[in-house]
Amino acid sequence: MKKLLVSFLLIFFIIFPTGCQGLVPNGDFEGFPQDDTKIENSSSSDDTTKDTNEKDTDKESDNTEDKEDTITERDNGDNNLDSPYSIKDYFPMKANTMYIYEGTGNEFASYSLWTDYIKDNKIQLRQDSGGTVTSKVIENSSNELKLIFEKEESYYREDFTGKKANTDEILLKEPLVKGTQWTLANQESRTITNVNVEVTTPSDSYKALEVTTKGKDSERIDYYVLNIGLVKSIFKSNGTEVTSSLKEIRSNESLVNEITFYYPDSKKDKLFSVKKNLSFKTNDITKMALEKEFKKVDKNEHLKLLGPNVKINSLYLNKDGMVYVDFTKNFVSEMNVGASFESMILQSITNTLGQYYGAKKVYITLEGKPYSSGHISMKKGEAFIVDTSNASE
Repeated sequence: MKKLLVSFLLIFFIIFPTGCQGLVPNGDFEGFPQDDTKIENSSSSDDTTKDTNEKDTDKESDNTEDKEDTITERDNGDNNLDSPYSIKDYFPMKANTMYIYEGTGNEFASYSLWTDYIKDNKIQLRQDSGGTVTSKVIENSSNELKLIFEKEESYYREDFTGKKANTDEILLKEPLVKGTQWTLANQESRTITNVNVEVTTPSDSYKALEVTTKGKDSERIDYYVLNIGLVKSIFKSNGTEVTSSLKEIRSNESLVNEITFYYPDSKKDKLFSVKKNLSFKTNDITKMALEKEFKKVDKNEHLKLLGPNVKINSLYLNKDGMVYVDFTKNFVSEMNVGASFESMILQSITNTLGQYYGAKKVYITLEGKPYSSGHISMKKGEAFIVDTSNASE
């Protein structure tokens, strides 16, 4: 009987502490980063985490709004932990902000990211590598951060947030804990491999969320930081390595587009071109900026292209490669010029919009109907052709 009792006590003291391990992080857990993610403050953050972990995990926290150091059990009772942070914490959508990345290993590794549009849970970013510009629409929905639309060589500004998705790549997925894994459309595996790893960039040193993507012959590691977003990416394949690291964040920034405007030259019976820099803030409407510029008369007194009350109803680059622009019907009445000048004004608008959008044709309509005046009448679908042969600077 004594032997049986001793055996029971030994089993109890061995099993009990082992069974309680589900209430605290296991040895692989490295701790969640604090709101101050810079490494120099990590010592105080570690102390705070230690104090929190020593509290009775069966009791409800006195401050439910404080997300720092909050660790809870999963509802299913396993040893995985819920993150106190969501995707919006690691991928904030910031207006009028430009991120500058410094790169090595590839000519496109250095680039800038500018926030073109923010609509509800979508953000449209303009990635400029110096050689090309790519527009990307990213959506935060259903606990996933997805790249849903991508268009290369989009040197012009256009709101793509309402366009039909042309890609479906999950960048982040909740819960934001080590081990969360998903499979991409190309069958690559993407995993959160760390939640509190130290990473150094030209901008600063941080504690970051690490996301690793493994392909057949490649590996990509992305680092996201609280309240900042992506700070570093490393791509490895067949012995090559390409790195892009955050160098600078510019707040309250404007995007500057250089646009060539064309105007009629009344003295030489030809067109005259002028390069102008237009500044845009996040969510600025491109057609309104161009409309305003069309109504100006420059210092050389070139004829303005629009009357004071004319509006641009719509402006976009269509799938057929043509620019579509629709004016209010007072376009003709407020022009009030002869046939020759009318032709030059239409050619100036065509050249300006065509070059801005990289198109060869511009379809001009008035209140949805083909362009028609006392001098010029166009058929449905008939466009004006970009022609700069009769233009000088």
